[in-house]
Amino acid sequence: MNSPVTIIGAGLGGLTLARVLHVHGIPATVYEAEPSPAARTQGGMLDIHDYNGQLALRAAGLMDEFRAIVLEGREAMRILDPDGNVLFDKADDGTGGRPEAMRGELRQMLIDSLPAGTVRWGHKAAEVRALGEDRHEVAFADGTTVVTSLLVGADGAWSRVRPLLSDAVPSYAGTSFVETYLFDADTRHPAAAKAVGGGMMIAPSPGKEIFAHRESGDTLHMYVALSRPQDWFAAIDFTDAAAATARIAAEFEGWAPELTALITDSDTPPVLRPHYALPTGHRWDRVPGVTLLGDAAHLTAPNGEGANLAMLDGAELGEALARHPDDTEAALAEYERAMFPRSAEAATFDGAEVLGIDSDDNTAQRLINMFADNSR
Repeated sequence: MNSPVTIIGAGLGGLTLARVLHVHGIPATVYEAEPSPAARTQGGMLDIHDYNGQLALRAAGLMDEFRAIVLEGREAMRILDPDGNVLFDKADDGTGGRPEAMRGELRQMLIDSLPAGTVRWGHKAAEVRALGEDRHEVAFADGTTVVTSLLVGADGAWSRVRPLLSDAVPSYAGTSFVETYLFDADTRHPAAAKAVGGGMMIAPSPGKEIFAHRESGDTLHMYVALSRPQDWFAAIDFTDAAAATARIAAEFEGWAPELTALITDSDTPPVLRPHYALPTGHRWDRVPGVTLLGDAAHLTAPNGEGANLAMLDGAELGEALARHPDDTEAALAEYERAMFPRSAEAATFDGAEVLGIDSDDNTAQRLINMFADNSR
């Protein structure tokens, strides 16, 4: 089978690319390993920034659809100290530039904007190889193959497409999340719900923090961040939910009970989410007929920019291809010239500082200054 534009990965970046190509009348096919859009939970809330993610949605012609899924009030921000004292409290007055939406709803919005059959579910890329003459073949785990003259790796941290362009592999970034949830929090966990407030809450401390989001309804979604080596986490048996919860909570001994309850009272087993990153400034020489976007191109530890950058990558690549309908290589070169410095700059935005787990005692004040500046 031959395909003119083949996109590997139906994440936000790959779907945005497919949508922008569709807006410009350019056919594309997206191959996704998951068997269906609902095969797994797609993660929590995302703040979509006016300087990158929203630009992508405008290029995709989907701003009205996006506004319909925004969770009102979730741009509220609180910073607490370990004793539960409120150090910073900013209400969502509707003037912020980072409205929040659920990742799953955002993804489904993009899927729904594409012609039926654009996404081929249940196609896990197993091997990718160059055929010469700017063509590449993708072999899938089900035994099928596709040959394409334009291959885009939108397949995340462990991209199968990346080796065509680069020898770089992600390495552990030194931090991990432990993910927990509280459901019906306002009635079942009122003290914790009050501490979190109406939007996002960060309780930072050197080497660790509790980060919480109020999602749809009164669900609280927590990311407990710890700066620890991988073997420290490997010593914890996460198949034993009670023991793992107790071990993680022990790192926050002495903290206010309304904060530690975000760990100990979890309605779900704790889930470990280690962070990986590609080398800062990762780039490659131009290889005809193939490129990367999103985490496949510039994976970093969480710093608030990843999903937004992936969407902007997809939109800008789609628009470059539309501007150069008869010169794919010119389009890819134009896209990469803008993407490389943009992603390198975003990578310098320190994830540890954003997460509040710097190794010194000034983290809280830096976070307050950062969020105060963003609110002006």
